[in-house]
This record gives sequence, structure tokens and C-alpha cells, in this order.
Amino acid sequence: MSEEKKGFFARLKQGLTKTRNNIVHSMDSVFHGFSRIDEEFYEELEEVLIMGDIGVNATSDIIEKLKRQVKEKGIHEPSACRELLIQNIKDQMYVQETAYEFEKKQSVVLVIGVNGVGKTTTVGKLAAKMKADGRRVLIAAADTFRAAATEQLEVWTNRAGVEIIKAGEGADPASVVFDAVMAAKARNTDVLIVDTAGRLHNKKNLMEELRKINRIIDREFPNAHRENLIVLDGTTGQNAMMQAREFGDVADLTGIVLTKLDGTAKGGIAVAIQSELKVPVKYIGVGESIEDLQKFDSEQFVNALFDLEE
Repeated sequence: MSEEKKGFFARLKQGLTKTRNNIVHSMDSVFHGFSRIDEEFYEELEEVLIMGDIGVNATSDIIEKLKRQVKEKGIHEPSACRELLIQNIKDQMYVQETAYEFEKKQSVVLVIGVNGVGKTTTVGKLAAKMKADGRRVLIAAADTFRAAATEQLEVWTNRAGVEIIKAGEGADPASVVFDAVMAAKARNTDVLIVDTAGRLHNKKNLMEELRKINRIIDREFPNAHRENLIVLDGTTGQNAMMQAREFGDVADLTGIVLTKLDGTAKGGIAVAIQSELKVPVKYIGVGESIEDLQKFDSEQFVNALFDLEE
């Protein structure tokens, strides 16, 4: 494993300490507190997972699979279920390699989410990663409603060494996107990343703005691969789920970026969101630097959660 990956795994493990205390210790007390596997044992496990923000659907799937495996393998000891349960959580969160096709094709990546979740920072980090992979990247600063959003984005574009298409504060976001699409086609850009507004005067306006942006991209850049990433704050638990549902009503969500996993007790929400919304978590963030945004790896995430070695 590369030094960067090792460093990220260590930070992820450290960041998930509160989640680990929240879920894993309670789970282990169930494994060691029962002398036999019965309905009460399963109910206790179910309660621990739901209380750990893993979500009702995901928990139900994980427990049902565990019951089948226990029966098939003739397992009688509760403690023997631990490894099976960990593997079931990994399976629940597995992300197909095809989920990252947009990194290889000419793509438009729309980055959406409410203010304060780390959206603009995520745009900058994604741009830097793709530039490092040899891609020609262009950024559209379409969050024209938040004071200093464009300036913040410019800091990141300078750091990443990529170009930006911008307009003045209060400008029409759709017109910025139109200009950016024209520039991307003229410059033969590989990836156009669009930073969108997280809040307008009301939710209806915000959602209408997103629809308008989508229509422009569909009309002007029909051959581009489309990726709609929603950025969610890992510390907000079920609130993050609600945000994803609302944005999913107006944008066909193709992936989730889960930020601020350093120091949250609600890291289990990563499992819940993927299961409930059928949208894969594609990137996770555990800090402020560019290296702190990495592709999601279910094996790595669950190993970090359960304090296992890579």
C-alpha cells in the first residue's frame, strides 16, 4: 500500500473512533453477553446497528443474511458471528469499479449539497486529484449566491493548477454553466466540475436552478458523461439522508461524497445512505488537505471502523 493510502487509513481509523465507540463496543457486548444464538440475540444486534445510524433497511438486510449463514454453516456460538457480520457490512457497501467511469471519459460533474457540508472544498480536491491523474480539468463557479464562494474556489483552483470560469456575485448560475460548457468544448476539456449553490431564497428556487443547469448541460453537451455527486456532512447522520432524498428529487444522483468523517459518532450513516437510496458512496473525506479526500473502499472503511489491520 502506498504511503498516502497508509496515512489516509490511519486518519480514517482515528476519525471513526467515536463511531467505533458508538457501534462496535455495543456490538461486542452482544457477542460476548449471549451464550446462545436466538431471536433475542438477533434483536439486540439489530438494535445496536440501528442506534449506530446504520439504518433500518441496511440493518434488516445484514441481519437476514447473518441468519441464513448461521443456519447454513451450523454455527452455535454468538462470538463466531462477529466476522460474518463484519463481512456482511463490507458486502452491503461494496462500490463497483464502473462507478468511477466518469474519471476516464469526457465528463460533466455536478457537485451539489447544502451550504456548510464542504462542497466547495470537495470541488477543489476532486479537481486536484483528477489533474494529478493527467486529466484536463475546468471548474465552473456556479455558486453565485454565497458571498466569497467564488474566491474560496479560486484558492483551490490555484492550488490545483486548473482553470476556472466565473462571474460576479449574484450572476445567473445557469449562464455561468453555459459559458463553462462552451469553454470546455472549445478547449477539449476532459472533466468540467460545476460547483452549485447550496441555498437560494427558498428550496423551490434552488431546485429550479438545478433543473435549469441540468437542461443546459443536456442541450449543449449531450455527449458528455454525466455525474451528479451530492456532498453530505458525515456528522449530521439522518439529516444527511433527508438532504440526499430532497436533492434526489431534482437531480439523478450518481454518487455521494461523505465529508467530515474525522471525529463523528455517526459514521454508520455511510452504510445507511448507500442501502436506503441505492446511491453509492464514492468518496470520503477525513480532513482539510487534498490527500484527505479518497475513493471510498468498503474493505478499508469497515476495517477502520472495527479497528482491524489493513
